[in-house]
Amino acid sequence: MDAVQEALGDAAGQLQVSREDGIVTVQLNRPEKHNAISYAMWSALGRLMPVLAADDEVDVVVLRGTPGGPFSAGADISEFTTLRSEPEGARAYGGAVAAGEGALIAFPKPTVAMVEGFAIGGGTQVAVACDLRVCGSTSRFGVTPAKLGIVYGMGSTARLVETVGAAWARWILLSGDLLDAEQALRIGLVHEVVEPDAVAERAYALARTLASRARISLTGGKELIARAAQGRVDEDARVQELYAHSWSSAEYAEGVAAFLAKRSPDFAAARADGHVAR
Repeated sequence: MDAVQEALGDAAGQLQVSREDGIVTVQLNRPEKHNAISYAMWSALGRLMPVLAADDEVDVVVLRGTPGGPFSAGADISEFTTLRSEPEGARAYGGAVAAGEGALIAFPKPTVAMVEGFAIGGGTQVAVACDLRVCGSTSRFGVTPAKLGIVYGMGSTARLVETVGAAWARWILLSGDLLDAEQALRIGLVHEVVEPDAVAERAYALARTLASRARISLTGGKELIARAAQGRVDEDARVQELYAHSWSSAEYAEGVAAFLAKRSPDFAAARADGHVAR
């Protein structure tokens, strides 16, 4: 975990990283500020996710707030009068946000946002950067740059449009109003809504399911989904490479053998005995 601690840097304590088997939890940990995301935290996410990506023992990452919530009140607005007070500072701050969010989106393995309570502004931004989102029935979401005189970043806007479509992205960004959990589910902003006291149980059950799947299928699937979302559907050399890697992988051999033997596959053991799927 030395590389993890180095990646956290000034955000150590504000971001807490723990591991149970192949599931890593990244916790936003500023309860006194409703888990508002500081410049240091955005910067740390940009460094942390590549470290976790390179760790072959990591299967899934769960993003959460402090136990019971909230997930996050968004960016730490108190920093805006200092770090963002001049155009140059605002540009640097925006670069850190983009790097942190981009590192979450680019993370090759599955990510799950476990949303207890509200996720506002940067909180929704972080949740949307994850692959899957589970929230409680009392959760609230919103992206509120229109209340601050900020133009939402291009990358963040594109991710929001990819997630909920252009029509609802317009509603969210132009109104700045909050969505309740049922609205979020209806428009595809979240995947599941459960009772508030069941969010952790469901999110980690989902993470364990993902960890049990073939990693080569998950990482390849994520890459192809990202391409398709950008309108790139040609089966070029990179796509053919992904296919070929899967066909020659230890996980493919294990998956077929397990199916024929009518047993559950053990992809982790296959990777250990053969090679780690990438």
